[in-house]
Amino acid sequence: MKEQLEAMRRTAEEQIKNFNLRSELEAFRVSFLGKKGELTAILKQMGKLSAEERPAMGQLANEVRAYIENQLTEKSEELKKKELRDRLQKEKLDVTMPGERRELGHKHPLSIVLDEVKDIFFGMGFDVATGPEIEWDYYNFEALNIPKGHPARDTQDTFYITENMLLRTQTSPVQMRVMEKQKPPIRIIAPGRVYRSDAVDATHSPLFHQIEGLVIDEGITMGDLKGNLETFAKRLYGEETKIRLRPHHFPFTEPSCEIDVSCFRCGGKGCPMCKGEGWVEILGAGMVHPKVLQNGGIDPEKYSGYAFGIGLERIVMFRFEIDDMRLLYENDLRFLSQF
Repeated sequence: MKEQLEAMRRTAEEQIKNFNLRSELEAFRVSFLGKKGELTAILKQMGKLSAEERPAMGQLANEVRAYIENQLTEKSEELKKKELRDRLQKEKLDVTMPGERRELGHKHPLSIVLDEVKDIFFGMGFDVATGPEIEWDYYNFEALNIPKGHPARDTQDTFYITENMLLRTQTSPVQMRVMEKQKPPIRIIAPGRVYRSDAVDATHSPLFHQIEGLVIDEGITMGDLKGNLETFAKRLYGEETKIRLRPHHFPFTEPSCEIDVSCFRCGGKGCPMCKGEGWVEILGAGMVHPKVLQNGGIDPEKYSGYAFGIGLERIVMFRFEIDDMRLLYENDLRFLSQF
């Protein structure tokens, strides 16, 4: 037994110094000192020794155990320090090296102009309202005085989901939802995405953005409409900007008009942007039709109001002199980084 214990001590000393991982040390400890380890197997033979030999062998076994445990502890500390050195070497930073520049993003041109439009109308006391992009036929058409069979439906090339559900073709349904929940005075804009089955070209897209505006109160007139939209145009395009109203027809407003602004490139003298006319069309508007007020639960005998719809892409293209709407959606960084 003494020879076995001495051999174990030498084997342990030889193997421990060659280990490079702490996991190897743990595996060695279990195989030598564990409940089923070699030292335990040797100690089971103590019963074969005489009473005189047992104390000496027991002392030697304890010395071997203590020696091996001490060697394991020292080697473990050594490996810990080595692992720390290796980690520090691997993770060290050269603080004298130049850093890598992080590219910062910025707003999309649509967001730039939309935020400006919001700020302008916030300054005039408007709130922002939102509504669902998947809309009922009732809110998108019928409540806005566009019943089934009305020719205005044909011009909007609608994406229908079911017979009575569709992707909204305008943000005007939001005004109906607001009127149902809120009584006058009402002063809101409703920006958002709309959808129409248009072929993609330089001025058309099946997805685009509108900004609906609605004001309802007692005594609202076309004069209020003209004054607020003129203020909007001046703040967006400059104090020298003028607007003009041209008669038009929309089923949900009466009277209706198209709003033009004096060309902000040539000042109204005529240029390629305004096609030599000196004016650029930017939106449609009018006084809210009495039937629309009734559908929204508002008494047209007591209240009146005006509404307008702005195509966001249109004013963005004018603002930044972009000649192709597709550039706004292609995500080409060479284009977007200019703004």
